[in-house]
Amino acid sequence: MKILALNCGSSSVKFALVEAGEGAPRILARGHVEPVGSREGAAVCEEPGAPRRLRIVALPDHDHAIRAALEMLVEAEAGIIRTREEIEAVGHRMVHGGDRFREPALITQEVVRVIQDCVPLAPLHNPHNLKGYFACASLLPHAAHVAVFDTAFHQTMPAKAYTYALPQDLCERYRVRRYGFHGASHRWLAERYAELHGRPMGDFKLITCHLGNGCSMCAIEGGRSVDTSMGMTPLEGLVMGTRAGDVDAAAVLRLMQWEGLSIERMDALLNKGSGLYGISGISNDMRTLLEQAARGDGRAELAIEVFCYRIRKYLGAYYAVLDGAHAVIFTGGIGENAPEIRARVCRSLDALGIRLDEQRNRAAIGREMDLSAEGARTRVWVIPTNEETLIARETLRALRAAGRYRP
Repeated sequence: MKILALNCGSSSVKFALVEAGEGAPRILARGHVEPVGSREGAAVCEEPGAPRRLRIVALPDHDHAIRAALEMLVEAEAGIIRTREEIEAVGHRMVHGGDRFREPALITQEVVRVIQDCVPLAPLHNPHNLKGYFACASLLPHAAHVAVFDTAFHQTMPAKAYTYALPQDLCERYRVRRYGFHGASHRWLAERYAELHGRPMGDFKLITCHLGNGCSMCAIEGGRSVDTSMGMTPLEGLVMGTRAGDVDAAAVLRLMQWEGLSIERMDALLNKGSGLYGISGISNDMRTLLEQAARGDGRAELAIEVFCYRIRKYLGAYYAVLDGAHAVIFTGGIGENAPEIRARVCRSLDALGIRLDEQRNRAAIGREMDLSAEGARTRVWVIPTNEETLIARETLRALRAAGRYRP
Protein backbone atom coordinates (compact mmCIF):
# COMPACT_ATOMS: atom_id res chain seq x y z
CA MET A 1 0.00 0.00 0.00
CA LYS A 2 1.31 3.44 -0.94
CA ILE A 3 0.73 5.98 1.84
CA LEU A 4 1.37 9.70 1.58
CA ALA A 5 2.67 11.07 4.89
CA LEU A 6 1.83 14.77 5.07
CA ASN A 7 2.96 17.49 7.47
CA CYS A 8 1.38 20.89 6.76
CA GLY A 9 2.69 23.93 8.58
CA SER A 10 1.86 27.60 8.20
CA SER A 11 4.37 28.15 5.40
CA SER A 12 5.51 24.70 4.33
CA VAL A 13 4.25 21.29 3.27
CA LYS A 14 6.51 18.32 3.97
CA PHE A 15 5.63 15.01 2.36
CA ALA A 16 6.85 11.45 1.93
CA LEU A 17 5.51 8.59 -0.16
CA VAL A 18 5.84 5.37 1.81
CA GLU A 19 5.31 1.77 0.74
CA ALA A 20 3.79 0.06 3.78
CA GLY A 21 2.24 -3.33 4.34
CA GLU A 22 3.30 -6.61 5.87
CA GLY A 23 7.03 -5.82 5.81
CA ALA A 24 9.02 -2.83 7.02
CA PRO A 25 7.84 0.49 5.57
CA ARG A 26 9.98 1.84 2.73
CA ILE A 27 10.24 5.50 1.76
CA LEU A 28 9.90 5.85 -2.02
CA ALA A 29 10.28 9.64 -2.09
CA ARG A 30 10.27 12.61 0.24
CA GLY A 31 10.24 16.34 -0.21
CA HIS A 32 8.93 19.74 0.77
CA VAL A 33 7.12 22.68 -0.79
CA GLU A 34 7.64 26.23 0.54
CA PRO A 35 6.96 29.00 1.28
CA VAL A 36 3.19 28.67 1.15
CA GLY A 37 1.56 32.05 0.54
CA SER A 38 4.16 33.26 -1.96
CA ARG A 39 4.05 34.13 -5.63
CA GLU A 40 7.12 31.99 -6.23
CA GLY A 41 8.20 29.02 -4.16
CA ALA A 42 10.15 25.79 -4.43
CA ALA A 43 8.95 22.20 -4.68
CA VAL A 44 11.71 19.71 -3.89
CA CYS A 45 11.56 15.93 -4.21
CA GLU A 46 14.20 13.30 -3.49
CA GLU A 47 14.18 9.56 -4.18
CA PRO A 48 16.82 7.05 -3.06
CA GLY A 49 19.58 6.81 -5.66
CA ALA A 50 18.19 9.58 -7.88
CA PRO A 51 19.13 13.25 -8.39
CA ARG A 52 17.27 15.79 -6.29
CA ARG A 53 14.52 17.50 -8.30
CA LEU A 54 13.52 21.15 -7.91
CA ARG A 55 10.60 23.03 -9.44
CA ILE A 56 9.78 26.73 -9.06
CA VAL A 57 6.03 27.13 -8.62
CA ALA A 58 3.41 29.65 -7.50
CA LEU A 59 2.26 28.86 -3.95
CA PRO A 60 -0.63 31.12 -2.97
CA ASP A 61 -2.16 28.51 -0.63
CA HIS A 62 -1.96 24.94 0.69
CA ASP A 63 -4.04 23.61 -2.19
CA HIS A 64 -1.39 24.74 -4.69
CA ALA A 65 1.40 23.42 -2.46
CA ILE A 66 -0.12 19.93 -2.26
CA ARG A 67 -0.82 19.97 -6.00
CA ALA A 68 2.87 20.72 -6.54
CA ALA A 69 3.90 17.84 -4.27
CA LEU A 70 1.64 15.39 -6.11
CA GLU A 71 2.92 16.60 -9.48
CA MET A 72 6.48 15.86 -8.34
CA LEU A 73 5.44 12.31 -7.49
CA VAL A 74 3.79 11.63 -10.86
CA GLU A 75 6.37 13.26 -13.12
CA ALA A 76 7.07 10.94 -16.04
CA GLU A 77 10.86 10.96 -15.67
CA ALA A 78 10.71 10.06 -11.98
CA GLY A 79 8.50 6.99 -12.34
CA ILE A 80 7.51 6.89 -8.68
CA ILE A 81 3.80 6.56 -9.38
CA ARG A 82 1.88 6.82 -12.65
CA THR A 83 -1.30 8.43 -11.28
CA ARG A 84 -2.57 9.91 -8.02
CA GLU A 85 -4.94 6.95 -7.70
CA GLU A 86 -2.00 4.77 -6.65
CA ILE A 87 -1.98 6.64 -3.34
CA GLU A 88 -4.41 4.61 -1.25
CA ALA A 89 -4.13 6.50 2.03
CA VAL A 90 -2.87 9.78 3.44
CA GLY A 91 -1.53 10.14 6.96
CA HIS A 92 -1.94 13.71 8.19
CA ARG A 93 0.17 14.99 11.05
CA MET A 94 -2.21 16.79 13.42
CA VAL A 95 -0.53 18.62 16.26
CA HIS A 96 -3.31 18.72 18.84
CA GLY A 97 -6.05 16.20 19.52
CA GLY A 98 -6.71 17.29 23.10
CA ASP A 99 -7.51 14.42 25.44
CA ARG A 100 -9.85 12.76 22.93
CA PHE A 101 -7.34 10.77 20.89
CA ARG A 102 -4.94 8.13 22.15
CA GLU A 103 -4.63 6.49 18.73
CA PRO A 104 -4.58 7.58 15.08
CA ALA A 105 -8.08 8.08 13.70
CA LEU A 106 -9.79 7.79 10.34
CA ILE A 107 -10.84 11.33 9.52
CA THR A 108 -14.58 11.84 9.61
CA GLN A 109 -16.71 14.95 10.07
CA GLU A 110 -16.70 14.28 13.83
CA VAL A 111 -12.90 13.98 13.91
CA VAL A 112 -12.63 17.25 11.98
CA ARG A 113 -14.97 18.88 14.49
CA VAL A 114 -12.80 17.77 17.42
CA ILE A 115 -9.63 19.01 15.70
CA GLN A 116 -11.34 22.36 15.10
CA ASP A 117 -12.43 22.37 18.75
CA CYS A 118 -8.74 22.07 19.70
CA VAL A 119 -7.71 25.14 17.68
CA PRO A 120 -7.64 27.34 20.84
CA LEU A 121 -5.09 24.89 22.28
CA ALA A 122 -2.87 25.01 19.17
CA PRO A 123 -3.77 28.14 17.20
CA LEU A 124 -0.45 28.17 15.33
CA HIS A 125 -0.72 24.57 14.16
CA ASN A 126 -4.17 22.96 13.95
CA PRO A 127 -5.63 25.44 11.42
CA HIS A 128 -2.80 24.76 8.96
CA ASN A 129 -2.97 21.00 9.56
CA LEU A 130 -6.66 21.17 8.66
CA LYS A 131 -5.99 23.27 5.55
CA GLY A 132 -3.72 20.47 4.37
CA TYR A 133 -6.39 17.88 5.02
CA PHE A 134 -9.14 19.80 3.19
CA ALA A 135 -6.87 20.37 0.18
CA CYS A 136 -5.71 16.76 0.11
CA ALA A 137 -9.22 15.35 0.55
CA SER A 138 -10.27 17.32 -2.54
CA LEU A 139 -7.26 16.23 -4.60
CA LEU A 140 -7.28 12.59 -3.43
CA PRO A 141 -10.97 11.81 -2.80
CA HIS A 142 -10.45 8.09 -3.41
CA ALA A 143 -7.89 7.76 -0.59
CA ALA A 144 -8.49 7.02 3.09
CA HIS A 145 -7.40 9.93 5.29
CA VAL A 146 -6.00 9.35 8.78
CA ALA A 147 -5.13 11.87 11.51
CA VAL A 148 -1.92 11.09 13.41
CA PHE A 149 -1.80 13.28 16.52
CA ASP A 150 1.34 14.70 18.14
CA THR A 151 -0.43 14.63 21.48
CA ALA A 152 -1.75 11.04 21.28
CA PHE A 153 1.40 9.28 22.49
CA HIS A 154 1.37 11.32 25.71
CA GLN A 155 -2.22 10.51 26.64
CA THR A 156 -0.88 7.65 28.77
CA MET A 157 0.58 10.14 31.26
CA PRO A 158 -0.94 9.76 34.73
CA ALA A 159 -2.94 12.61 36.24
CA LYS A 160 -0.09 13.48 38.62
CA ALA A 161 2.10 14.23 35.59
CA TYR A 162 -0.37 16.24 33.49
CA THR A 163 -2.21 18.22 36.18
CA TYR A 164 -1.31 21.86 36.86
CA ALA A 165 -1.67 23.18 40.42
CA LEU A 166 -4.42 25.60 39.42
CA PRO A 167 -8.10 25.70 40.41
CA GLN A 168 -9.44 22.52 38.89
CA ASP A 169 -12.82 23.93 37.91
CA LEU A 170 -11.04 26.43 35.66
CA CYS A 171 -8.75 23.72 34.28
CA GLU A 172 -11.70 21.51 33.42
CA ARG A 173 -13.68 24.37 31.87
CA TYR A 174 -10.84 25.46 29.58
CA ARG A 175 -9.05 22.10 29.20
CA VAL A 176 -5.92 23.42 30.87
CA ARG A 177 -3.48 20.55 31.43
CA ARG A 178 -0.19 19.25 30.10
CA TYR A 179 -0.61 17.49 26.75
CA GLY A 180 2.92 17.12 25.37
CA PHE A 181 4.06 17.21 21.74
CA HIS A 182 6.58 15.60 19.36
CA GLY A 183 4.68 12.39 20.09
CA ALA A 184 5.43 10.79 16.72
CA SER A 185 9.16 11.35 17.22
CA HIS A 186 9.24 10.00 20.79
CA ARG A 187 7.17 6.96 19.79
CA TRP A 188 9.50 6.31 16.84
CA LEU A 189 12.54 6.32 19.14
CA ALA A 190 10.93 3.82 21.52
CA GLU A 191 9.85 1.52 18.68
CA ARG A 192 13.18 1.74 16.87
CA TYR A 193 15.23 1.12 20.02
CA ALA A 194 13.18 -2.00 20.70
CA GLU A 195 13.63 -3.16 17.08
CA LEU A 196 17.39 -2.68 17.28
CA HIS A 197 17.51 -4.83 20.39
CA GLY A 198 15.10 -7.50 19.16
CA ARG A 199 12.76 -7.10 22.11
CA PRO A 200 9.31 -5.55 22.72
CA MET A 201 9.00 -1.89 23.75
CA GLY A 202 7.52 -3.04 27.04
CA ASP A 203 10.94 -4.29 28.18
CA PHE A 204 12.55 -0.86 28.36
CA LYS A 205 12.70 2.36 30.35
CA LEU A 206 13.86 5.17 28.06
CA ILE A 207 14.57 8.89 28.25
CA THR A 208 14.18 10.38 24.79
CA CYS A 209 15.53 13.81 23.80
CA HIS A 210 14.17 15.50 20.67
CA LEU A 211 16.49 18.49 20.21
CA GLY A 212 16.00 20.86 17.31
CA ASN A 213 14.54 24.33 16.94
CA GLY A 214 11.72 22.89 19.05
CA CYS A 215 12.89 20.66 21.91
CA SER A 216 11.21 18.16 24.20
CA MET A 217 12.05 15.18 26.36
CA CYS A 218 9.98 12.18 27.33
CA ALA A 219 10.10 9.51 30.03
CA ILE A 220 8.93 6.23 28.48
CA GLU A 221 8.19 3.15 30.55
CA GLY A 222 7.04 -0.06 28.91
CA GLY A 223 6.43 1.73 25.63
CA ARG A 224 4.16 4.34 27.26
CA SER A 225 4.81 8.03 27.84
CA VAL A 226 4.68 8.72 31.59
CA ASP A 227 5.98 12.30 31.48
CA THR A 228 7.12 14.84 28.93
CA SER A 229 8.61 18.32 29.06
CA MET A 230 6.19 20.25 26.83
CA GLY A 231 2.90 21.20 28.41
CA MET A 232 -0.46 22.62 27.42
CA THR A 233 1.43 24.23 24.52
CA PRO A 234 4.87 23.56 22.99
CA LEU A 235 6.26 26.53 24.99
CA GLU A 236 6.88 24.73 28.29
CA GLY A 237 10.01 22.77 29.16
CA LEU A 238 13.45 22.94 27.59
CA VAL A 239 15.16 26.02 26.19
CA MET A 240 14.49 25.99 22.43
CA GLY A 241 15.57 27.94 19.36
CA THR A 242 13.24 30.90 19.96
CA ARG A 243 10.96 29.57 22.75
CA ALA A 244 11.69 30.35 26.38
CA GLY A 245 10.75 27.01 27.92
CA ASP A 246 10.15 27.03 31.68
CA VAL A 247 9.71 30.57 33.04
CA ASP A 248 8.27 31.85 36.33
CA ALA A 249 4.72 32.96 35.43
CA ALA A 250 5.16 36.03 37.63
CA ALA A 251 8.12 37.12 35.49
CA VAL A 252 5.81 37.08 32.46
CA LEU A 253 3.20 39.17 34.28
CA ARG A 254 5.80 41.68 35.48
CA LEU A 255 7.29 42.11 32.00
CA MET A 256 3.82 42.71 30.59
CA GLN A 257 3.26 45.36 33.26
CA TRP A 258 6.66 47.06 33.02
CA GLU A 259 6.85 47.06 29.22
CA GLY A 260 3.15 47.59 28.58
CA LEU A 261 3.01 44.43 26.48
CA SER A 262 -0.25 43.10 25.08
CA ILE A 263 -1.07 39.40 25.26
CA GLU A 264 -0.19 39.09 21.56
CA ARG A 265 3.19 40.81 21.96
CA MET A 266 4.06 38.75 25.05
CA ASP A 267 3.10 35.58 23.21
CA ALA A 268 5.40 36.56 20.34
CA LEU A 269 8.24 37.39 22.75
CA LEU A 270 8.00 34.00 24.49
CA ASN A 271 7.64 31.97 21.30
CA LYS A 272 9.69 33.87 18.74
CA GLY A 273 12.07 36.17 20.59
CA SER A 274 13.38 34.03 23.45
CA GLY A 275 15.28 30.75 23.87
CA LEU A 276 18.74 30.49 22.33
CA TYR A 277 18.06 33.60 20.28
CA GLY A 278 16.93 35.61 23.28
CA ILE A 279 19.92 34.70 25.45
CA SER A 280 22.57 35.03 22.75
CA GLY A 281 21.15 37.99 20.85
CA ILE A 282 22.72 36.37 17.79
CA SER A 283 20.90 33.34 16.47
CA ASN A 284 18.61 30.42 17.21
CA ASP A 285 20.92 28.11 15.21
CA MET A 286 23.11 25.95 17.45
CA ARG A 287 25.78 25.68 14.75
CA THR A 288 26.21 29.45 14.72
CA LEU A 289 26.29 29.62 18.51
CA LEU A 290 28.95 26.92 18.77
CA GLU A 291 31.09 28.78 16.23
CA GLN A 292 30.67 32.10 18.04
CA ALA A 293 31.31 30.56 21.45
CA ALA A 294 34.56 29.08 20.13
CA ARG A 295 35.56 32.63 19.15
CA GLY A 296 34.95 33.87 22.69
CA ASP A 297 31.40 35.25 22.50
CA GLY A 298 30.18 35.15 26.10
CA ARG A 299 26.45 35.36 25.35
CA ALA A 300 26.66 32.53 22.82
CA GLU A 301 28.46 30.41 25.42
CA LEU A 302 25.85 31.26 28.05
CA ALA A 303 23.02 30.26 25.69
CA ILE A 304 24.68 26.87 25.11
CA GLU A 305 25.28 26.37 28.84
CA VAL A 306 21.66 27.16 29.75
CA PHE A 307 20.41 24.89 26.94
CA CYS A 308 22.48 21.92 28.14
CA TYR A 309 21.84 22.58 31.83
CA ARG A 310 18.07 22.47 31.32
CA ILE A 311 18.37 19.13 29.50
CA ARG A 312 20.50 17.73 32.35
CA LYS A 313 17.87 18.80 34.90
CA TYR A 314 15.09 17.03 33.02
CA LEU A 315 17.29 14.01 32.46
CA GLY A 316 17.87 13.67 36.19
CA ALA A 317 14.18 14.20 36.93
CA TYR A 318 13.08 11.53 34.45
CA TYR A 319 15.70 9.12 35.76
CA ALA A 320 14.03 9.51 39.14
CA VAL A 321 10.50 9.21 37.67
CA LEU A 322 11.45 5.94 35.95
CA ASP A 323 13.58 4.65 38.85
CA GLY A 324 16.45 4.20 36.42
CA ALA A 325 16.67 3.95 32.65
CA HIS A 326 18.04 1.50 30.12
CA ALA A 327 19.00 4.26 27.69
CA VAL A 328 19.02 7.95 26.87
CA ILE A 329 18.31 8.60 23.18
CA PHE A 330 19.14 11.77 21.24
CA THR A 331 17.38 12.83 18.03
CA GLY A 332 16.45 15.95 16.05
CA GLY A 333 18.72 18.37 14.21
CA ILE A 334 20.82 19.17 17.30
CA GLY A 335 20.51 15.77 18.97
CA GLU A 336 21.66 13.90 15.86
CA ASN A 337 24.36 16.27 14.62
CA ALA A 338 25.97 18.09 17.56
CA PRO A 339 28.46 15.84 19.41
CA GLU A 340 29.59 18.73 21.61
CA ILE A 341 26.05 19.27 22.93
CA ARG A 342 25.65 15.56 23.70
CA ALA A 343 29.01 15.58 25.46
CA ARG A 344 28.08 18.62 27.57
CA VAL A 345 24.74 17.11 28.54
CA CYS A 346 26.25 13.76 29.54
CA ARG A 347 29.37 15.05 31.29
CA SER A 348 29.79 14.00 34.95
CA LEU A 349 26.67 11.83 35.09
CA ASP A 350 28.47 8.75 36.43
CA ALA A 351 25.95 8.55 39.28
CA LEU A 352 23.27 7.78 36.67
CA GLY A 353 25.46 5.20 34.95
CA ILE A 354 26.02 7.50 31.94
CA ARG A 355 29.48 7.64 30.35
CA LEU A 356 30.17 8.51 26.72
CA ASP A 357 32.89 7.10 24.50
CA GLU A 358 34.39 10.29 23.03
CA GLN A 359 35.37 8.70 19.73
CA ARG A 360 31.95 7.13 19.19
CA ASN A 361 30.23 10.38 20.09
CA ARG A 362 32.29 12.36 17.55
CA ALA A 363 31.56 9.74 14.87
CA ALA A 364 27.78 9.72 15.41
CA ILE A 365 26.57 12.37 12.99
CA GLY A 366 23.05 11.68 11.75
CA ARG A 367 23.22 7.92 12.12
CA GLU A 368 22.12 5.22 14.54
CA MET A 369 24.85 4.52 17.04
CA ASP A 370 25.52 3.53 20.65
CA LEU A 371 27.75 6.26 22.09
CA SER A 372 28.31 4.62 25.47
CA ALA A 373 31.67 3.83 27.02
CA GLU A 374 32.33 0.17 27.69
CA GLY A 375 30.57 -1.00 30.84
CA ALA A 376 28.28 2.05 31.14
CA ARG A 377 25.11 1.01 32.97
CA THR A 378 22.81 3.46 31.15
CA ARG A 379 23.34 3.41 27.40
CA VAL A 380 23.35 6.58 25.29
CA TRP A 381 22.19 6.37 21.68
CA VAL A 382 21.65 8.53 18.64
CA ILE A 383 18.64 7.45 16.59
CA PRO A 384 17.60 9.79 13.75
CA THR A 385 13.93 10.55 13.92
CA ASN A 386 11.74 9.24 11.10
CA GLU A 387 8.34 10.78 11.59
CA GLU A 388 7.26 10.02 8.01
CA THR A 389 7.68 6.28 8.53
CA LEU A 390 5.95 6.51 11.90
CA ILE A 391 3.02 8.40 10.33
CA ALA A 392 2.75 5.67 7.66
CA ARG A 393 2.81 2.95 10.34
CA GLU A 394 0.15 4.71 12.39
CA THR A 395 -1.99 5.24 9.29
CA LEU A 396 -1.79 1.55 8.48
CA ARG A 397 -2.67 0.72 12.08
CA ALA A 398 -5.79 2.89 11.90
CA LEU A 399 -6.84 1.30 8.61
CA ARG A 400 -6.42 -2.19 10.05
CA ALA A 401 -8.48 -1.26 13.11
CA ALA A 402 -11.22 0.08 10.84
CA GLY A 403 -11.12 -2.99 8.56
CA ARG A 404 -9.96 -0.83 5.63
CA TYR A 405 -6.65 -2.61 4.94
CA ARG A 406 -6.44 -5.72 2.81
CA PRO A 407 -2.95 -7.09 2.04
